[in-house]
Amino acid sequence: MSVADVIIGTTRTGLEWIPRFALEIDRETCIGCGRCYKVCGRDVMKLVPVDGDGAIVAIGADEDIDDVECEKKVMVIHQPEFCIGCQACSRVCPKDCYTHGPLPVAA
Repeated sequence: MSVADVIIGTTRTGLEWIPRFALEIDRETCIGCGRCYKVCGRDVMKLVPVDGDGAIVAIGADEDIDDVECEKKVMVIHQPEFCIGCQACSRVCPKDCYTHGPLPVAA
């Protein structure tokens, strides 16, 4: 993929940069600390409960995440369309769980 094939951002001073969008969070590595959630102002990810096999545990509409039986809680990319490619989530992640990449230009 060449630079011409991906979305290019521009700073206020006119410098170009390639945003790298959150593509995946490794559930095995994530400890659910919430640092990425706190640094992201775009509501891209959310905390979800997972069972011993790593599958997401469903939460009822009237249930709170703290009341659900689960093995652990991890972050997932909930609304990828809100990501602006700043990689702040990855910079604060103590476990290096994130995979980022450029976004191809729509044809």
